[in-house]
Amino acid sequence: MRKSKPKKRIILPDPKFNDVLVTRFVNDLMVDGKKNVAYDIFYDALDMIGKKMKESEVSPLEVWKKALQNITPQVEVRSRRVGGATFQIPQEIRDSRKVSISIKNMISFSRKRSGRSMAEKLSAEIMAAYNEEGGAFKKKEDTHRMADANKAFSHFRF
Repeated sequence: MRKSKPKKRIILPDPKFNDVLVTRFVNDLMVDGKKNVAYDIFYDALDMIGKKMKESEVSPLEVWKKALQNITPQVEVRSRRVGGATFQIPQEIRDSRKVSISIKNMISFSRKRSGRSMAEKLSAEIMAAYNEEGGAFKKKEDTHRMADANKAFSHFRF
């Protein structure tokens, strides 16, 4: 790359929980620049989680953070061409990419779910990820399984 790396943009914390990770999630959830709608969807989903988990003492924000942690992959496979053959090489993921992959997986699998509103779908996916089930958790498990199956090619790392 000829040019210098672009400066990292500073993400401001969200108004309700004062958390930067929530803002990152809402920014990925946002469609067509409608951030207020994205915030409403996220906060409604957390309210639904709070109603569903009344008997437990954990807060909805903690449930969401644990769910994100449960679907965060540690390794991924990258394609590398060596002598005419393409190998899937397992590699560790840097921290910022881990977070963005888990956020994107949670949002994409919640959009695919059946339900009335996006908040309903998102809360269902968060609950599933918290209980270590659902599409996003399955995707993480598949990624880890693929990396484990291809660990023989890890000496081709670049």
